[in-house]
This record gives sequence, C-alpha cells and structure tokens, in this order.
Amino acid sequence: MEKLIKLVPYYKVITRLGAIVLLLTLAFAPLGVMATDITDYSTNLGVSEENLDTQITNIIQWALGFLALVAVVMIIYGGFTWLTAAGNEERVEQAKKVISAAIIGLIIILLAWAIVWFVAQGVNDAAGGSGDG
Repeated sequence: MEKLIKLVPYYKVITRLGAIVLLLTLAFAPLGVMATDITDYSTNLGVSEENLDTQITNIIQWALGFLALVAVVMIIYGGFTWLTAAGNEERVEQAKKVISAAIIGLIIILLAWAIVWFVAQGVNDAAGGSGDG
C-alpha cells in the first residue's frame, strides 16, 4: 500500500500528460482531412500569390523603410535637443552626435535599399520575371 501511495504523484503526471496528448491528437486530427482538399485557400484568405523572392524583397524594403523612419525621428530628436540646450555645450555636443549618427544611419539604410533593389532585379531577371522586383 505504501508503494502505491508513493506512486500517486507519478500517476497524476502520467494522467495529465495522457490528457494533453489526447486533446492535441483530437485538435490536430482534422488537419489531415483538410490537407486533402484542393481548394485554393490563398484567394479566400487574401494571401498574395507572389513569388518568394518578391515577398522577401517586400519584407526587407518594409523593414528598411521603418528604419529610415527611425533615423528621421532621431534627426528630429537631435534637433530638438540642440534647440533646447540653452547654451549647454554638453547637450549641444550630444545633439550633434545624435544627428550625425542618424544621418550616417540614413545613408547606410539608403545604400542597403539600393543593394536590395539591384539584387532583386538581378534575381528577377535571371528567373525570367517581369522586372517588378
């Protein structure tokens, strides 16, 4: 009897794991049936039918656009810091550093965008695409 009492926590764990496995099995069982359907879900869900390289290019260009926005905000922040420095040389130097770093970042972002655009054009031309990359 003592051996059974010592095993009770293990039975609880095994029972819980079994219940989780059973629930997951029942939850994912319909996926196998749905995989046999040949309905075009991309049009129903509004997913584009673009090529993978075009989608990756769009994601990279979106990210670079976001980073450019951050750089512009940093330039504005540096300008605001400079304007509100009130003659404090430390704050003026800090503002100059922020503005110069943001401008350098913006130049790097623009160069990265140009590289992505040229690479996408090259991949698209090599694949025989329409050149929209």
